[in-house]
Amino acid sequence: MTKPLIGRDTLLCMSLSARPSNFGTRFHNRLYELVGLDYVYKAFTTTDLPAAIGGIRALDIRGCAVSMPFKEAVIPLLDELKGSAAAIDSVNTIVNDAGHLTGYNTDYSAVKTLMEQAALPADTTVLLRGSGGMGKAVATALRDAGLTQGTIVARNEATGRALAESVGWDCAAEVGSRTAGLLANVTPLGMEGADAEAMAFDSDTIAAADIVLDAVALPPETPLLRTAQAAGKRVITGAAIGVLQAVEQFVLYTGVTPTEAQIADAAAVARG
Repeated sequence: MTKPLIGRDTLLCMSLSARPSNFGTRFHNRLYELVGLDYVYKAFTTTDLPAAIGGIRALDIRGCAVSMPFKEAVIPLLDELKGSAAAIDSVNTIVNDAGHLTGYNTDYSAVKTLMEQAALPADTTVLLRGSGGMGKAVATALRDAGLTQGTIVARNEATGRALAESVGWDCAAEVGSRTAGLLANVTPLGMEGADAEAMAFDSDTIAAADIVLDAVALPPETPLLRTAQAAGKRVITGAAIGVLQAVEQFVLYTGVTPTEAQIADAAAVARG
């Protein structure tokens, strides 16, 4: 199917992040090409979030993905929250229907799906590092997948404690000597840029775990994931989370469900 040439009727979707990556841009634009939709996707950053959200309304931008650090700050600027976004007060997706902006959270559903596929025992303990918007989505998804014993490790005591209380887990300022069956990184550590060589957990903590989840999507193999795989651990990658959540976004924006083959093709392009 041939994608129409860009013209005045082309619909724009976008992302907002402090540190934009090419993952979503490549993924969505490749799917538009494969499905033959008159859409374009572009990544942006901003120092003026209210103005950026106003631009979505004013320019009739169809959809917007929201990444760190805007997932919570964007909520007062929207008209409505749906599903898990309302439950956890964190938004990673905005859909614009004639100026009415609705917030969703597709990170939550992606992680919950991956955890159900992993089929971990209910008594698996969790160490989750980070307490921002992505932390809310991942911690809640893990709790809802049946993992009730966990610790939130966060430098920000207020947000860490609030998240821990919301999911019924413990809270700590540092990993220290703690170990767990599942390690989850929902910080920028390992992301392309200044933190590219950093790891959220040291090798001894990784050695004591059974499975490691890293929410960083780019690069596809972070230092944490490489260390975990070298130690023979199961991993859940940020790229896998990114693909599942982006597919749900794509459907919300376009109303079209891509085939598994199209998703695999777009995922390969997104990973570069």
